[in-house]
Amino acid sequence: MSKVNKLLGDIELTKDLALLLIIGGLYSLSIALSNTFVNIYLWKQSGELADLAMYNLSIVVAQPLTFILAGRWAKKVDRVIVLRIGVIFLALFYVTVLFVGTKASDFLLLLGVLLGIGYGFYWLAYNVLTFEITEPETRDFFNGFLGILGSVGGMIGPVAAGFIISRLEKLTGYTVVFGLSLGLFSIAVLLSFFLKRRPANGKYWFRRIITERKNDKNWRMVTNAHFFQGLREGVFVFIVSVFVFIATDSEMALGTYGLINSGISFLAYYFVSRMLKKEYRKKAILVGGMLLFIAIFLIVFQVSYFRLLLYAALIAVAYPLLLVPYASMTYDVIGRGWKAAEMRIEYIVVRELFLNLGRIASILLFLASIHLFNEERAIPVLLVLLGSGHTLIYFFIRKIHLKAPA
Repeated sequence: MSKVNKLLGDIELTKDLALLLIIGGLYSLSIALSNTFVNIYLWKQSGELADLAMYNLSIVVAQPLTFILAGRWAKKVDRVIVLRIGVIFLALFYVTVLFVGTKASDFLLLLGVLLGIGYGFYWLAYNVLTFEITEPETRDFFNGFLGILGSVGGMIGPVAAGFIISRLEKLTGYTVVFGLSLGLFSIAVLLSFFLKRRPANGKYWFRRIITERKNDKNWRMVTNAHFFQGLREGVFVFIVSVFVFIATDSEMALGTYGLINSGISFLAYYFVSRMLKKEYRKKAILVGGMLLFIAIFLIVFQVSYFRLLLYAALIAVAYPLLLVPYASMTYDVIGRGWKAAEMRIEYIVVRELFLNLGRIASILLFLASIHLFNEERAIPVLLVLLGSGHTLIYFFIRKIHLKAPA
């Protein structure tokens, strides 16, 4: 037992803390196995970028609506039940993918809605449970260990999935990979029954926290920044994986892309989280945003596998530089907001609402562009415009001024 304590840094690993970590690890591995390959699976069936955009649009529309509902339920019913509903919907997504098989492209909106609902319930409940189950002295350990699990899943998942898919004929490999993801989520559902019940109470002030943007300049700047963050993420989340597959015609190559990206990202997150000082947060956000914008020009006008791997490496460094200080500043603003302790669920919901509004705008612009203009000419120009979203974050964040807590 002493060896375990030494490994954990003398942290008391309670049953609920361990269960929440295991559930988070199972989620990370399952998503890493399948998430990228779902887009390729659907694209191989449809062959239309517009169909893929509609699938992703249905996800980002369902997700914030679910967040709003899940936030209400998190204040009215047991948080563990909300988490369980999320995992069940994620499992149901894979059940549906496996059931419809080669006709999955005919059910794009249904699949997207199922995934969006699953994401919404899962992440709202997981964020709340993290606050409740962890203590100030265990929170750093929890977040750090969860980050390690996510990074390891990000390295193992895509390569394992790419290997399985490339070794089996036709779409059989996809069936195996999606079946594995279903199995992992099924285990997560079973484990959730061992979490201690956490009944909730309190009034849901969702609209009040939206209007708080008028009273709190820092909160207004944070929500504006999240909109522009979503502006890049909406399209880039699926278009780059399609570029990789078009350039290589190989799922294994896509898995290698994911391995390189996650491996470098793991190291970058480690160094940034330990070396970045508080006074350099805004500069790090600016540098990270500029690197993300520069990276676009590696792939936007000339696509090759080598250029895509360079892109993967560059964004793997840029994202930690941007997201680590950005997330810290966001939570600092929320922590100093109106009735922050009582309203943290509402703040999380409103933040996600603005993030997904940006994603929705991004995909709608993409759909309009490929409908109105030549696809080959429109996409590069649009990607440059949307890709500036992370750079624009800085121009909102730099206006945030936090007073030291009294």
